[in-house]
Amino acid sequence: MSVLRKVMMASAVLGIAAANPASAQFFFRSHDMSGAPVTGAEPGILPPMPGATPAELSAGLVWQLRSALNVAALQCQFAPTLLTVSNYNAIIHDHDAEFDAAQKTLGAYFARVNKTKKAGQSAFDQFNTRVSSDFSTVSAQYSFCQTAGAVGQAVLFAPRGGVKAIAEARMRELRNALVPWGEQYFPGSVVLNVPSYVPRMDDACWKKEEWNDRKCGVYPYPVGQPTAIASR
Repeated sequence: MSVLRKVMMASAVLGIAAANPASAQFFFRSHDMSGAPVTGAEPGILPPMPGATPAELSAGLVWQLRSALNVAALQCQFAPTLLTVSNYNAIIHDHDAEFDAAQKTLGAYFARVNKTKKAGQSAFDQFNTRVSSDFSTVSAQYSFCQTAGAVGQAVLFAPRGGVKAIAEARMRELRNALVPWGEQYFPGSVVLNVPSYVPRMDDACWKKEEWNDRKCGVYPYPVGQPTAIASR
């Protein structure tokens, strides 16, 4: 490949990199999703757990955090720089004992507040379904994925035994991220839609270091689209 084509190839690749958001930063300024720490007893944080002790509510938060990060691993793969899949797998490995303890505590809670073992298991299954479905979102996908990525990274680097503290400190943040928000730096939400194309680099498309329109059509780079302005 000639020097000219190498330079043009590098320019095209840099153009693609510039057109994509770095580290899945979807907005110039994201909405502040942070919130006060929780215990699990607050309305809207956990599915109802009547009669639960503080330890059982804490287990609910830890288990719900695991569910939220699991949903993110499945739902946020469109933004691979968030590392939601690899981080989730590492978290499950590193903090397995904490999640097992939370599951055991919740199992004991549902067995205690239900009349039969079968009813308790059924209630626990419904709890699991609820905490997972609560974090499934379409309209707030950008905000949720970005927030879940940051929370997952915090869990990944937390010492063993530290999941409870993160769940209490950031569960409201994860809940807040389920509300759709747009661009905060500008009055509306700005979506940059600037596709870039890498031209063919094989010899058939080049003749004496010039693009061969007759064989490969109009030179495809650079091609851009105007910036689109979307509502909140």
